[in-house]
Amino acid sequence: MSDLKGKFGTAARRWAGMGPYYAMFPSAFCDSVVERYTRPGDTVLDPFAGRGTAVFSAAVADRHGIGVELNPVGWVYSRTKLNPEDRDQVEERIRSARDASPRYRAAAREMPLFFRLCFSAEVREFLLCAREILNWRRNDVDRTAMAFILIHLHGKVSDSLSNQMRQTKAMAPRYAVRWWKERGLKPPKLDPLEFFMKKLDWRYSKGAPRCQTSKVYLGDSTLVLPALRGDLSRRKLRRASLLLTSPPYFGITNYHYDQWIRLWLLGGPPTDRRVGARDSGMHRDKFAHAEVYRCLLERVFKSAALLMKKDASIYVRTDWREPTLGITKATLKIAFPAHEIRRVYRPLVGKTQTRLFGHYDPRFGEVDLVLRPR
Repeated sequence: MSDLKGKFGTAARRWAGMGPYYAMFPSAFCDSVVERYTRPGDTVLDPFAGRGTAVFSAAVADRHGIGVELNPVGWVYSRTKLNPEDRDQVEERIRSARDASPRYRAAAREMPLFFRLCFSAEVREFLLCAREILNWRRNDVDRTAMAFILIHLHGKVSDSLSNQMRQTKAMAPRYAVRWWKERGLKPPKLDPLEFFMKKLDWRYSKGAPRCQTSKVYLGDSTLVLPALRGDLSRRKLRRASLLLTSPPYFGITNYHYDQWIRLWLLGGPPTDRRVGARDSGMHRDKFAHAEVYRCLLERVFKSAALLMKKDASIYVRTDWREPTLGITKATLKIAFPAHEIRRVYRPLVGKTQTRLFGHYDPRFGEVDLVLRPR
């Protein structure tokens, strides 16, 4: 019990881990890098923000964080923990969705088989209602409410709205249906409001984190970062002292496919078959073409360099395997020619991207590329 109190004993620690996401930056790692390479008041940039761990670490350490995230799920998590709204208002929005959910009874009955086996009838009605009434893009209270629903949308039966499933990665519908049927598993019957009141009580029990002014943008870094240059000239943005990021690894996974159920709740299609590069943009697939991957990293790093101080530090976590490592190193050299690169090897510990997708060699894992001015 004492370990749990230490791990979640402050508001910052309780909110830092908000949002299950594949290949997440460990919070303690980001905290240490921010502490080592920046000072209070500095700006930290992450153009592949994920669930916003690097930006959050900066914000709670009296730094300014700037992030860009392509996946709406990660963006909702990021924006919410940087600025969670009042607990009672969030509960009221969840209550509104629960109270209005009977209007969606007929639609809930007509949902695909996957959803009927994944969620109870009451939960399906609630999700359809929340999907329609929560304006997560523009309303902070609605976005906070949606973040809580996304977190617990699927996972262990004892801690989620769904039938038994992994929390970080959504399974393919055919596989999940077969797996549930073979084991005779049923979705939990629960009252969504009662379920989320307990989750709200736990998350808010230490209050909300005190964050320095920070922001995560929803969009493609190849487009967002160049647009931010105008904010430098208007002095609405400070040049960054640290670039702290982990780009997607070559050929590893499709972050949008992995989140297809959560993306459905945010307005996407009710199937995994249309989630990927063809429907969602060229940078939303798992990269299988080295030239496309190289172009992405070069464009992002070069755009980021224009937002950095000349003596900024660059800290990039990547895969030790090729072509990811070679491409990442080469594009960093192009973007930051006056910097010297140092490698720090990180052996496999826990669920890294490399281990999750089949590599278990204990000698290798991920690599940190650390760049400092010559």
